[in-house]
Amino acid sequence: MSDSARMAEAFGELAGTYDHDHHDAIARALLELAPPAPGDAVADVACGAGAVALQVAARLRAAPTVLAVDLSPDMIAVGKARAERQGRADAIDWRAAPAVPLPVPDASLDLILCASSLHFLGMRALADWRRALRPGGRIGFTLPVASRFRPSGVFADLVAQDLYLPEDPEQACSLATSAGFTDPSAQTIALGPRAVTATTAKNPPPDAV
Repeated sequence: MSDSARMAEAFGELAGTYDHDHHDAIARALLELAPPAPGDAVADVACGAGAVALQVAARLRAAPTVLAVDLSPDMIAVGKARAERQGRADAIDWRAAPAVPLPVPDASLDLILCASSLHFLGMRALADWRRALRPGGRIGFTLPVASRFRPSGVFADLVAQDLYLPEDPEQACSLATSAGFTDPSAQTIALGPRAVTATTAKNPPPDAV
């Protein structure tokens, strides 16, 4: 079984018991750091049950549709059900598809958000985000704090090996700049016994790198 198939299966098995409160809290913190602006074209990458996409849709009620992409059809189904209960069924474009590459044209997005998933996608995701973003577009992502991250089972096997987990905001900013992004800002967010770094940065014009 390929890693993609293993990941889809593993997250699909979690779909029915997903910790929405935890992921909604991460989404709120991420959007405080990287808020969408009216008119932004936004993607929620590896969206899970859509915590970020749902909150973007709530903030930008008249905005273009939010794209929510996840490898797991089961997670997408849970996200759709949540959107229907919240009256936002038409505000999100749900795609059960690989998150890398994003199913969008080059330079078509203003904001790419990724909560609790980049450590499974690896550096190739950051490279693809630069392709998908317009010059001046922004990213916002969270990663587990290295010393407090204890993956187990199949999830430990699926963590990307080419992307280091930051211990603090400075390391999180360095990760963004190492991928070619500029003007990074990061902070550590404690959520009970768990902690994440939330980072935002800009996609520079081609002639600026």
